Amino acid sequence: MHWKMIVLWALAVFFLADSLLLTLRSNFNFGLLIIYLITAGLWIYALFHGPIDAFCAAGVGRVLKILFFCGLGVFALLVGFVAVSGYSHLPQGDEKAVIVLGAGLRKDTPSDLLRRRLQKALEYHQENPEAWIVVTGGQGPGETIPEGVAMARWLEENGVPEDRIIVEDKSTSTEENLLFARRLLEEKGISAADPVVVVTNAFHCYRGGEYARMAGFQDVDTLPASIGLNSIMPCYFREVFAVLYYWVFKSSRSGWMLPFVGIF
Repeated sequence: MHWKMIVLWALAVFFLADSLLLTLRSNFNFGLLIIYLITAGLWIYALFHGPIDAFCAAGVGRVLKILFFCGLGVFALLVGFVAVSGYSHLPQGDEKAVIVLGAGLRKDTPSDLLRRRLQKALEYHQENPEAWIVVTGGQGPGETIPEGVAMARWLEENGVPEDRIIVEDKSTSTEENLLFARRLLEEKGISAADPVVVVTNAFHCYRGGEYARMAGFQDVDTLPASIGLNSIMPCYFREVFAVLYYWVFKSSRSGWMLPFVGIF
């Protein structure tokens, strides 16, 4: 068997196994859909590579092949941008508030992504105990309590005083996380001009910071949390499309994505 086919079949098997593992461990989202589509594409090409290669050798097929690889190159550059931008605005340590962006729950328990965000917020709190911590997120599909409530519970169980936590439990998107957080902070005397740090996973930091500025915060840093190995591909691939959507429409309240906010 040619080395090309060995690599192709290895990738097809790897993505199939990864898809099955993610299906068991994760709630359905757009990132998981992307992994499913890549898996299907690899298996289709592995099984029918002969006719596909013949079609792509000349004419329209060759043009489509060139466009495909150009698109793949742009996609790779955007993945790199998402990865690097997560570390471009690290906190200075003088922030007045920490805003932890919500993520999924498994019923009433923080998912791995969310737990890692909370762990980062906890580490920041231990070095800066006077900063307010705003936990954000409403109740989504498959969740038995609002994300903000579960996040506050986790922080309290890990030693954060209840009177330093502000719970936001109505939002349905990253934009609302930050907009509602700003209103709650203003009630505590923290203005939009005061420095704040947004805590989220590294892949999400760019949009988190941009949406914080859109919400009116003027001095924003971001604190990147880690991510599990099995979540890297679906999260970073999904974020590429989310960043492109942000560049085009700016807000999830505009464009075709509006009906899917809170679902994907």
